[in-house]
Amino acid sequence: MKRTQDFLDLMMEYESGMLSDIETIEMFSDLIKSGASWSLQGHYGRAANAFIEDGWIDKEGNILKHLKDYDN
Repeated sequence: MKRTQDFLDLMMEYESGMLSDIETIEMFSDLIKSGASWSLQGHYGRAANAFIEDGWIDKEGNILKHLKDYDN
């Protein structure tokens, strides 16, 4: 599991538009696994839910699709 500072660094990069799509999926996977996506500001929960509904990540945070298949 990532350290708190790692999460904060990733979130700052995400909010600055610096993460690739694959890095974003991986970040949300980790946020869902830790439960943080549901306690952060609303955008994070909505985005996590969208990844779940789109079948990229399950409710436990496991990535379900090969990230190389991600189509921007």
